[in-house]
Amino acid sequence: MGIKGAVMVPHPPIIIPEIGKGEEKKIQNTIDAYHQAARRIASWKPDTIVLLSPHQIMYGDYFHISPGTEAYGDFGQFGAGDVTIRVSYDSEFVEELCRQVQAQRLKAGTLGEKEKNLDHGTMVPLYFVNQYWKDYKLVRIGLSGLTPTMHYELGQCIQETAQILKRRVAVIGSGDLSHRLKEDGPYGYQKEGPEFDRRIMAVMGNADFEELLKFPEDFCETAGECGHRSFIIMAGTLDRMAVKAEKLSYEGPFGVGYGVCCYEVAGADGERNFLDRYEESERKELEIRHAKEDAYVKLARRTIEEYVKTGEVIDVPKDLPRELYDSRAGAFVSIKEDGRLRGCIGTIEASYDSLAQEIINNAVSACCRDPRFSPVEARELEKLVISVDVLGEMEQITSLEELDVKRYGVVVSKDSRRGLLLPNLAGVNTVEQQVTIAMQKAGIGEQEEVAVERFEVVRHE
Repeated sequence: MGIKGAVMVPHPPIIIPEIGKGEEKKIQNTIDAYHQAARRIASWKPDTIVLLSPHQIMYGDYFHISPGTEAYGDFGQFGAGDVTIRVSYDSEFVEELCRQVQAQRLKAGTLGEKEKNLDHGTMVPLYFVNQYWKDYKLVRIGLSGLTPTMHYELGQCIQETAQILKRRVAVIGSGDLSHRLKEDGPYGYQKEGPEFDRRIMAVMGNADFEELLKFPEDFCETAGECGHRSFIIMAGTLDRMAVKAEKLSYEGPFGVGYGVCCYEVAGADGERNFLDRYEESERKELEIRHAKEDAYVKLARRTIEEYVKTGEVIDVPKDLPRELYDSRAGAFVSIKEDGRLRGCIGTIEASYDSLAQEIINNAVSACCRDPRFSPVEARELEKLVISVDVLGEMEQITSLEELDVKRYGVVVSKDSRRGLLLPNLAGVNTVEQQVTIAMQKAGIGEQEEVAVERFEVVRHE
């Protein structure tokens, strides 16, 4: 009993004949592989199928697990309302899984349901599975904006739940690959698109799951991928297990990558402890990085650690370089965890009597008051990568030709609205992108005329 195996599959609605109306034949290799994967699931005779879908409700800081006893969905939004899927949920599995995630202090559960009907990321895989096996109950889980390691930990909790309940469980990691493979595709072309697909298929084809945790966030975002986090959770369900991995197909004729792989459990293998290995490697790298931090970053780190642990804001220390007491400037404190942004708050101009005080106050805001993220927790502190950007003087410009995304940050203004973007950010490759993002941050419309200023920064990492 426990996890019997897993499959990685895409979810293009066009693969359903009633939707594709013949166009699905252009991905016949994917269709054939899908049937093979579905037959493999049927051979495991699962009591429970755990399905991980990017199109289930997604929160920035919480994994949503569908509650209730049953659910229904159809493909009406794709013009095929007569094609329906109805499932029974494994409520006992969900209940035990919620206990496991709570014990691990993972933010996951059944709260916050906004849409009871099944999403197409769930229905497409089940459309194939149901042709070969129907004697199962479903557990449907969404993704989150939490770190890759937390996605893996959720997978470990799923594995533990299956073992506790003695369920025969199959796991489906539902997700397309890059959506940016072709100029005439749904999201155009980016060179990172084909690169992502090559890399992910190599990793998944060899079941080398530690590599999944090393994909940079900006690389995944630029590639326009869909399933990366689904695959990480799936990998976590196979932690410390020997698996027979089989790559069944890959193709992308519509500008979106579709990959199918199967993983059949073949016993225990303590050396496939990918999260432990990854975290040990990261710990060593972070120790080296922390040892090299300058006084600016050390001040931000000390501030964050004290505030997260005690809720107290530190006084300005007495052992800082002179310029931190004597100078005043705007400053941004940025926090990353596992390569993903965890908080970033700053000031465009000096707001305090010294740069030291500027950094202290912005560090507190970055770790606990950035509205995009939940407050940093004590268990995260040792994993944080912190940088401090000190802003130079603002210069009014009259032409975008005076900008350089690597050298200059930009501030755009319209009436009381003002938006800033720092220079040399991953994924921001053109001046036009830089200005557009700054306008969006300020809530300024694309057609509105704006005043533009540039500034240089000194980045401390």
